Amino acid sequence: MSIATINPATGEVIKTFQPLSDAEIECKLQLAVNAFRAERNTPFAERARRMRKAAEILDRDKEKFAELMTLEMGKPYKAAVAEAAKCTTACTYYAENTEKILADEVVQTAAKKSFVRYLPIGPILAVMPWNFPFWQVIRFAAPALMAGNVGLLKHASNVPQCALAIEQIFLEAGFPQGVFQTLLIGAGQVDAILNDSRVVAATLTGSEQAGIQVGVSAAKRIKKVVLELGGSDPFIVMPSANLEAAVNTAVQARVQNNGQSCIAAKRFIVAEPIADEFEKKFVSKMKNLRVGDPFDDTTELGPLATPSAVLDLDRDVKATVAAGGKVLTGGHPLDRPGNFYAATVLTNVPKDSPAYKEEFFGPVASLFRVNNIDEAICLANDSRFGLGSSVWTNDQQEQERFINELEAGMTFFNKMVASDPRIPFGGVKQSGHGRELGPFGIREFVNIKTVWID
Repeated sequence: MSIATINPATGEVIKTFQPLSDAEIECKLQLAVNAFRAERNTPFAERARRMRKAAEILDRDKEKFAELMTLEMGKPYKAAVAEAAKCTTACTYYAENTEKILADEVVQTAAKKSFVRYLPIGPILAVMPWNFPFWQVIRFAAPALMAGNVGLLKHASNVPQCALAIEQIFLEAGFPQGVFQTLLIGAGQVDAILNDSRVVAATLTGSEQAGIQVGVSAAKRIKKVVLELGGSDPFIVMPSANLEAAVNTAVQARVQNNGQSCIAAKRFIVAEPIADEFEKKFVSKMKNLRVGDPFDDTTELGPLATPSAVLDLDRDVKATVAAGGKVLTGGHPLDRPGNFYAATVLTNVPKDSPAYKEEFFGPVASLFRVNNIDEAICLANDSRFGLGSSVWTNDQQEQERFINELEAGMTFFNKMVASDPRIPFGGVKQSGHGRELGPFGIREFVNIKTVWID
């Protein structure tokens, strides 16, 4: 894929960029090393001052940043404004809490004094996806920079202007040159950078295959890596649920970001006593979503990010139907300019079909019926993914079982899955390892040093 801004609502090529040369990459790597030498000794108070300034810039210019997001990857404009605003919360959280989170921890031992100190480790490579072009980067950068590390961003090739804008935010906020740099490079240039001894760790949010490649490369060099590789999140509705609230949230959970979210609900598992009513209401609401220009505030479902995303989604839907699945609504691309796919609900999904096994990155929901909680848990866990899960029940005993038995990094009750700077974000199984956000996230990329003084 070329590095370019291509409007997904029209297919128009807006702007193209030339990938960095090897010589340019070398300069940026050395700049990162030089910046780290100074930044690692910068007081927390100074880092916090800059990070608060970054939050102010994100808030001040959120409409401008939202326009970039909508232009480059088709996110509904209202959601893009909300994404920019959310980035301010992460910057503010780490500005206010890092010094406390990374404070020395005294440990009582036989020593005169013993404690744990958290120290920065150096330049970290972040390989980030296009679906949340600001939030995905900020949730890495805010804790990494506050810990005293420096960041190197390899963003998705279809959001280059977002990537460059984020670098400018940190520069305007007062972070020195080299503390955060955007690398406009292709995927084929990542391995050489990860192989460079000056890059000490990596984080990736993206596909399983991309995660495997980066994970293997990092393992060969004994480098720490955090991977968030998407999911096929279950949305479970039990008889005690508020059905109206569950249906309304189910639609939002499936089509958020035009269906292109790792934590979007994808498999809807409904208890038999309420399945008929849920299906009727859910299908009706999906069918009647307002599709259109993502810059139009009345639009509820915009385009997919790329033409290939439409082709891949349609291929997997057709394969599911060919295997015996049934389409309740949608099931096809829309005949209009841009990368639009109809909001789709599938049922009778066969176990060997793509809709059962794969992550559908678009507005396609798979609907299942179960007789009891045992079947619900078994079906939810019958996936190689384990990122998030949303469960709708007001029965406390059921809640305890779901907490303990669902194989997922996150379980939200009576609410759709969401990320929040204060709590850890991440998954298990093929959804990756490590955590972002919260105190756990910032400690992923520090040297946890034991100090013993006799």
